[in-house]
Amino acid sequence: MRYTFNNIICCVALALLFASCGKKSDPNTVRIAYLPITHALPLTELKSVDGVKVELVKYGSWPELLDALNTGRVDGASVLIELAMKAKAQGIGLTAVALGHTDGNVIVVEQGIGSAKDLKGKTFAIPHRASSHHILLQEALAKAGLTINDVNVVEMAPPEMPSALANGQISGYCVAEPFGAAGILGGKGKVLYRSDELWQGSICCGLVLNDRAYLAKKSQLDKVIAAYKAAGKHLDDKEVALSKAKEMLSQKDEVLRLSLEWISYSELDITKTAYDDLAQKVRKYGIIDNPPTFEEFVK
Repeated sequence: MRYTFNNIICCVALALLFASCGKKSDPNTVRIAYLPITHALPLTELKSVDGVKVELVKYGSWPELLDALNTGRVDGASVLIELAMKAKAQGIGLTAVALGHTDGNVIVVEQGIGSAKDLKGKTFAIPHRASSHHILLQEALAKAGLTINDVNVVEMAPPEMPSALANGQISGYCVAEPFGAAGILGGKGKVLYRSDELWQGSICCGLVLNDRAYLAKKSQLDKVIAAYKAAGKHLDDKEVALSKAKEMLSQKDEVLRLSLEWISYSELDITKTAYDDLAQKVRKYGIIDNPPTFEEFVK
């Protein structure tokens, strides 16, 4: 019995050893995390880049995606830029290298809401407090003479928001597409503001790299960054963007078409002017007290 037991232990140990060897990082494979949203659409053009294999890793929530990025389980991610800024401010080695898009968000409200003033005392959902959606909500409230303290803000997973609006759990939401369009075409929601009406050229999601991964795979990741930015020009053709969105997202064509009306992929470089504007807003609205400077965070 002892001999058999020892053999079993030995076999298990060998199996674990071989499994760990099989998972050794391939320097010619770049792993990029994403959530299935239109803001990550440039990633769909990166399956293979000049000898570099790009593995897209889908996640279901921002916290688990950010954890994978922070710990180096992925080399980079399409992520809420404010989440990455906050991690950088806390000492995590991250660098932003490109935008995912500009604009492309809407504030969706139930049919009975006539203006932002009507949101007073209501429940409003955002995906995360460290997000441009939080900023857009506060910009809308400020137009009506309200503050964030006048609204009950809840964090909610993006796919849950359209149904939460439909069943009366919330009175409005702001989130990455296509979930705004889904709530509108479902008949229960309407657009109160487009993001460009509140914050022209707004920044939301970006391509962010883990610094250790970049040091280990610099030449490969430089190729990926260049291809990613070039993809933006391609995706500004709405029919091309629709085709790619259908590959990534499980939504009806009409939802995707409406969603793509609000977004631009034409310019994915992060400019100092745009970043400094974002940094000023995250300080103003209490999202990050001491955001990293452009020079500290952007490549």
